[in-house]
Amino acid sequence: MTTPGSVTGERADLIAALGQARHFLRVPTQGLTDEQARQRTTVSELCLGGLIKHVTEMERSWTEFIRSGPSAMPDFDAMAEDDYAEFANGFRLLDGETLDGVLKEYAEVAQRTDDLIATLPDLGVDHPLPKAPWFEPGARWSARRVLAQIIAETAQHAGHADILRESLDGTKSMG
Repeated sequence: MTTPGSVTGERADLIAALGQARHFLRVPTQGLTDEQARQRTTVSELCLGGLIKHVTEMERSWTEFIRSGPSAMPDFDAMAEDDYAEFANGFRLLDGETLDGVLKEYAEVAQRTDDLIATLPDLGVDHPLPKAPWFEPGARWSARRVLAQIIAETAQHAGHADILRESLDGTKSMG
């Protein structure tokens, strides 16, 4: 288990940047009921609980990509309509799911990611990206590039979370 001060240099910087983005993603969920976390507050399909679920799955998938390569990711070109419906459920807090439950799972995935960053023998190890309409064909990403993607996506979704929370009850994460 990674502990503060046990990692230095580039790896410590990556863990710190990701930790900060995670913090700003979680802040807008503070004090919410499950029903509030499930509520859509904009024209988007997103809700706060679903956003946490999505980022959890995104981080889990990308770190598995670092370990195993493109086989860890879905083949988006081969997805059937039912697969897309299930994929869409990853953006919703479904009946029977709780905000506490998805936050706990997010914390577990985050710890595994931090441990991977701390222990991966080489941040330069790379794999070909899976087939998807949004990836350049034939491109390869290093672990370092994947971690930058996780940080960027988490930070982007933290901004979405701010908007969703402010639309819900006027609470602002900052200010």
